[in-house]
Amino acid sequence: MTVTAEMATTGVAAYGVSTLAAQIQGHAMVRPDHVVMREKDFGVWREFTAAEIWDTVLDAAHGLFALGLEVGDRVSIQSENRPEWMILDFATIAVRGITVGFYPTNPTAEVEYLLSDCGSVVHLAEDQEQVDRVLEIDRQKIPNVRKILYCEQRGVRRYDDDRLLDWDDFLSLGREHRMAHRGAVERSMSEARWDDGMTLVYTSGTTGPPKGAMLTHRNVAYSMSLFRDSSIRNGYLIGPDDEILCYLPLCHVAERIFSTFHVAELGITVNFAESIDTVQANLREVQPTLFFAVPRIWEKIHAGVMIRANDATPLKRLWWRFGMRLAAVIGREKVANGGLPTFKSRLLDAIGRPLVFRPLLERIGMRRCVWAGTGAAPIAPEILEFFTGIGVPVYELYGMTENSAIATTNVPGRMKLGTVGEPFGGIELPDSQFRIEEETGEIQVKHPGVFAGYWNKPEQTAETFTDDGWLKTGDVGEWVDGTHVRIVDRIKHIIITSGGKNISPSEIENSLKTSPYVKEAMVIGDRRKYLTALVGIELDTVGDWALRQGIPYTTYRDLGEKAEVLELIQGVINHTNQKFASVETIKKFRMIPKELDHEDGELTATQKLKRTSMEEMFVDLIEEMY
Repeated sequence: MTVTAEMATTGVAAYGVSTLAAQIQGHAMVRPDHVVMREKDFGVWREFTAAEIWDTVLDAAHGLFALGLEVGDRVSIQSENRPEWMILDFATIAVRGITVGFYPTNPTAEVEYLLSDCGSVVHLAEDQEQVDRVLEIDRQKIPNVRKILYCEQRGVRRYDDDRLLDWDDFLSLGREHRMAHRGAVERSMSEARWDDGMTLVYTSGTTGPPKGAMLTHRNVAYSMSLFRDSSIRNGYLIGPDDEILCYLPLCHVAERIFSTFHVAELGITVNFAESIDTVQANLREVQPTLFFAVPRIWEKIHAGVMIRANDATPLKRLWWRFGMRLAAVIGREKVANGGLPTFKSRLLDAIGRPLVFRPLLERIGMRRCVWAGTGAAPIAPEILEFFTGIGVPVYELYGMTENSAIATTNVPGRMKLGTVGEPFGGIELPDSQFRIEEETGEIQVKHPGVFAGYWNKPEQTAETFTDDGWLKTGDVGEWVDGTHVRIVDRIKHIIITSGGKNISPSEIENSLKTSPYVKEAMVIGDRRKYLTALVGIELDTVGDWALRQGIPYTTYRDLGEKAEVLELIQGVINHTNQKFASVETIKKFRMIPKELDHEDGELTATQKLKRTSMEEMFVDLIEEMY
């Protein structure tokens, strides 16, 4: 049963509730042999059919019943992306529990906070490293955790803790319960309600402890109905023939939407990347038809292309420059035409595709890609124009956990570079569901996808809404041509100089990061006379450049302190300064002396800068510039 936007806004009695678990069951009934998941195991892609997945989901759901899970209980997962993650997610939904995803990189202190805050009853830890993080926590601080499931036995077998339970033993327990209580899971699924909590998605915590955003079945159904309807309206019906690569953390709302929700709602095939470090290799193997990436991934792919081009032979570099000139013109033509090809771009593409673009697309894993998206953070328009020019249709969209990622999107024929698109659903989405507040410029939304609130935080939930019930996103936006939206910045990130000038640091930072030599950039200047920046180099790219220049180095810090590298980055700064008014130019910069890391507190788990932490950690470097 497919859930429409209309159904998501009406009562249960009229339509019943088709949860993600029920949709997986439907695929198993309609197309049991269809491959819905693939995982690479010892170098070989292993396939799982819809029937196999549903059978395992049933075992896992019965296993949760056997462990005493009740309606509304939380089941937490800390693991890299793998089939067990999704299977336990669907199983939890089937028994009307609430799934809580942790980042694989969450250190022990954060794991303790999350387990305590959500009151998890069952926790899945992928391997010894993840298990150790839980076992290090005093049991009295996480009294609700009854069982700790684990997937990898190595190093854990010798542990003596009555909470530990191997994944295979958990499924065996479920099979026993299934034999003795036939139909129990199906009865639970039939009792689901639209407003049941489905998942807690913890915010990244850039300004404080993470908060658990509660998404309901209604929220998710509405979100998926708009994604599906938008694809149909724009001439592409997503379905079982489509494939994606699952590599972003599944606890992040973006990956849940493009992987878990899409496989349940539309029956696409999910291919699990081996790790975040093997994404580009796995892309080449899978050649997905759909691909979503945060800006950091697009920047990394772009930087990798540039490195390989620089390392090529003189003849190949000449050929490459020819191809890039074609791509630049094609990109500009398409952008000017709303993302659609023109006669001129088709002609140039016919020349460049067999010579340059097709081999390049094969190399980066985008040969079959018919739709690509980017979101979750700002991205430089130059990066999007590059990919558009070589034949990857990348569309920027905007949303957040608290509105089920439903706010705006660019679509073919109406794409405007530098914007996050038009309100989702186009003219079919009433204007009353999206607005930009006149006084502050804050983007606000109000629709059935808006979350139910923050877990156990009623005061902070209330602060997130206006008096008339609109969700305050915290993002400043402005209309472009009356139809599209441009994100200016986060309200809390806007810099007000000592001269009273309001400046958006993200625009300057993104411009800096279009350079393949810059990985991180943080612009500083609030209540100061001029702007400065902390810059982190892209180690692979700058390291490759240094070797070609005959510049020896030992460590990241040593490389960043080389006079030649400082001159290289000054050139990037100068190029960026040409794009902005004098008051918005960077007057001084300092190199970040280390690679930023989540565990060291400089980045969130989604790789966003924690500005307050950065200012505290590098206060000496900042003060030097003033």
